[in-house]
Amino acid sequence: MKTLLIQFKSLVMVAFFLNATLLFAQKAEAPDYNYQLGAKINEMTITEGGTVVVATNDGLVGIKPGETNLLFNFTDYGRVKPEELFYVPQAPYVIIGQTGFANLATKKAVIDYMSGKKLFSTEDNGWKQVYTCDVMMPQNKLVVSGQRRANEKYASAVAVYDLNTGAEDYRFNLVDPTKVTMRNFMVTGRPLLLKDKLLIPTSQGILAKTKTGETIWENKVKNINWMTNNESETDIYAFAGTANGKNTRIYKINADGSEAWQDERKVKGAVSNFQILPQGLAVVSDVAGGSGTFAAASESKITMFSASTGEDLWDKAPKTKGYVQHFYIMDDGILFGIASGGINKISYEGNTLFKKPLKTGENILTMAETPQGLIYITSEDANIVNLETGEQVWNKPLKYKRAEAISSSYDSKNKRYLISADDELFAIDENTGEASTLAESKFEGKENPTGVEVRDGGILLTSDQNMMLLDWKGETSWHEYHRAPGKSAFGAILAGVTAVATATTAVASYNAANQNRNSLGRYTDRGQRYADFGDGMAAASGASIAEMLKRFKATSATQNAQFILTKLDDGVGLVKVNKDDGVVAKEIILKDKKPEYQVDEFGGYLYYKANDKTIYTYNLNN
Repeated sequence: MKTLLIQFKSLVMVAFFLNATLLFAQKAEAPDYNYQLGAKINEMTITEGGTVVVATNDGLVGIKPGETNLLFNFTDYGRVKPEELFYVPQAPYVIIGQTGFANLATKKAVIDYMSGKKLFSTEDNGWKQVYTCDVMMPQNKLVVSGQRRANEKYASAVAVYDLNTGAEDYRFNLVDPTKVTMRNFMVTGRPLLLKDKLLIPTSQGILAKTKTGETIWENKVKNINWMTNNESETDIYAFAGTANGKNTRIYKINADGSEAWQDERKVKGAVSNFQILPQGLAVVSDVAGGSGTFAAASESKITMFSASTGEDLWDKAPKTKGYVQHFYIMDDGILFGIASGGINKISYEGNTLFKKPLKTGENILTMAETPQGLIYITSEDANIVNLETGEQVWNKPLKYKRAEAISSSYDSKNKRYLISADDELFAIDENTGEASTLAESKFEGKENPTGVEVRDGGILLTSDQNMMLLDWKGETSWHEYHRAPGKSAFGAILAGVTAVATATTAVASYNAANQNRNSLGRYTDRGQRYADFGDGMAAASGASIAEMLKRFKATSATQNAQFILTKLDDGVGLVKVNKDDGVVAKEIILKDKKPEYQVDEFGGYLYYKANDKTIYTYNLNN
């Protein structure tokens, strides 16, 4: 009997051990995909299209969610430094550029990170040096200028490539290489691709060429950096910055290449915004302040020029006293917000439309239209103002101490605006403007809410490690805290989806990518902003662009769940927490005290650096 009891206890212990092992195995589940990269991993980037581009000691690797094999493995140039990569905004391309003697680009390559195709490289396409390499949207073309190889007598040439296929559309020599040397004839800026011609800015002037290389016209406007045109392509505007960056010269070129203005126009600083309007040309230029007692302050200049003569239309330009952070074109004038605080509106005739400039706190995070007027939210205050007069709609602005974390949302059920500033949640009645503290959110781990979201069952406040659902009266329904295990290189610095390109781009590139950036939008939620962002690509065609658009039209993986890295019983891992009830729906053990990882919060994938040469991928949508 005693023997049987011992055997029974042994069986129970074995069963308990097996169950514990199975439970652990369930938590420490195998990755959905295992990628062996074959070289040391240096950095990882989640692109706008959802593809992950990994820089290794051998080159660049592409990983596409849901695919077993690597999308591409580009090793032609060896190790690529971060400064040698440029992700084209709102387009599925990464440009790799390595420089040589005198900082001239000797190696250039363009990869479609959605299809994995290498569309262009200097070696494959016969280039010795490349001066400019620009993606033109929405045409979906690549324009390259530079010096050809020896078998073409080192000709200075320009070529246009179709980015759907990588095939060369056409190519021509800029000049006869036997008559003009490269030393005194250089391409100086971004070409302008029009319907029937290509304009190339050079050190000797602007050349207008047909697809066959025939010169339609040329002029003597030298050293232009970039150009833009009106919709009918009859007017060309060319911009040339001075060497010291203190001024910019603006030229208007007619369709036949002649200069439309008697003299070029000069503005102080570098042009950061240029709008062709029926009323004239709106120009914003940024002036960097100097040092010393009498040095000029850093600020933006706003100017309105006549399109026909180039004359300044305003007797007195509006004072900004800081950099223009927001710039919107309205029916009756220009609305602008200053980073250091202040909002104003000026008519196209140069008259101030607000009774007086509106004083605001620093760092204007939001300017958007609402049924009541213009809502603005800064790091210090918020209000709604009448767009016609600039007068406050709310009796007094909502003020709070300068907050490190600001987020907002609209509660349509209760017709109120919700603004979270550090640990305080404010509710502002839509009709009366009356503000009250709805709740004080005491998050753990020395965190403050960084997100506020209206759910069916209440108001959700979130941060990296905390989630709290409040009822409509501000009472806590539930609060979940998952302690941080410690920050890591990928987790702290690079984690998260790149929803919007953050790299600073040339004004010309920005205009090409998003023609509607100066339209004041409606106050809306995060998901709609992603959809609107995708709309900016809709004018372009191509399979890869269509695939990117699907991503922005799709439902975000974080719509109903949040992903949190935390310390679990069996080690550090990622948990998927339901936003409506706080229940952990999924756990993934990473078996690493300081895991290096990234989460594509939009697509719902975890990319984990398992070792120096391996990346695991987990599908968080399941």
